[in-house]
Amino acid sequence: MTTALVIGAGPAGLMAAEVLSGAGVSVTLVDQMPSVGRKFLMAGKSGLNLTKVTDDFDAAYGVMPPVLAAALAAFGPDEVMAWAEGLGQPLFTGSTGRVFPKAMKASPLLRAWMGRLNSQGVTLLTRHRWVGWDGGETLFAGHPSIAADLTICACGGGSWARLGSDGQWVDRFADVTPLRPANCGFVVKWSGHMAAHLGKPVKGVALTAGNLASRGEFVISARGIEGGGIYEVSAAMRDGAPLVVDLLPDRSLAQVRAALDRPRGKVSLSNHLRKVLRLDPVRIGLLNEFGRPFGDDLASTIKGLRILHQGPRPMDEAISTAGGLRFDALGGDLMVRDRPGVFAAGEMLDWEAPTGGYLITACLATGRYAALGALNWAGNTSPAA
Repeated sequence: MTTALVIGAGPAGLMAAEVLSGAGVSVTLVDQMPSVGRKFLMAGKSGLNLTKVTDDFDAAYGVMPPVLAAALAAFGPDEVMAWAEGLGQPLFTGSTGRVFPKAMKASPLLRAWMGRLNSQGVTLLTRHRWVGWDGGETLFAGHPSIAADLTICACGGGSWARLGSDGQWVDRFADVTPLRPANCGFVVKWSGHMAAHLGKPVKGVALTAGNLASRGEFVISARGIEGGGIYEVSAAMRDGAPLVVDLLPDRSLAQVRAALDRPRGKVSLSNHLRKVLRLDPVRIGLLNEFGRPFGDDLASTIKGLRILHQGPRPMDEAISTAGGLRFDALGGDLMVRDRPGVFAAGEMLDWEAPTGGYLITACLATGRYAALGALNWAGNTSPAA
């Protein structure tokens, strides 16, 4: 019987183990943590966003290498939804197209998934920290080495080390783009007057950085800015593009100017802004923090406020990471070119996407694609269509 070793029990590794064991391969699944799917469970604490229904789904990944595009074409949002429902998890689609289990949590899906893997004969070994190779043997700290016909590496990125995604695998491959924070918050050194706004959301704005844009909200924290709206443009911000916030995206510049031209009398500027433009205290706080002196162009400042920051928060605080094992080091089946029989999948690959279902979908898709490639390489079945 063909044997396979899957390193990493996150979404990519679990999917690879499911496909391999479903094809009759004897699978050993290892993870360095005491239990599986820890980052997956954490992602589901506020509602497990599995995927997204939208006409431009692929656009979120930027310019994709052909193998990633093929993996997503074979296992995109429709397939993810069918797979989850096949595990007994009814789903619903929100108004923005984001898809969630009706239970909202990740734990029911993970339990059902592990039940399937157990029924397919997968052997699970936890607390096994992979440290490298010795010839055809895969080495683990404090445990016997493991030999297998096929190996799938699904080791995650470099954020949330306490959940097992620590990036310690990077020195075991020759062709790795350095890991960088993605979907991350940014450091802002606030002045004292912003203390009253710490912890509050900034709503009703539009954000742009480089060629990325968002209408999501974000939060002002003691350390800076974070939240979904920031994450959607964080890749461009991290790479040096300025963050520009339109505080009134549903009003034109001319409309803002006309409102500001209304007589103010003895009313303070803050009260005038509240009265004629419905700006709340948080947005006025940002305007005072970064917009002064206003001069004669307050309207333009409201429509294009530059938020000054000091770069991203540390990588371990990021939701995900960019960089990783380069696609030019992989074959069209995700096999590592200089290690025949070793395949790679998930966040350890050099791709990047925003939150909103894109991350989990690509991890599932590449885990499946790597497993199908491994089966084909071993002569067990044909690759994905």
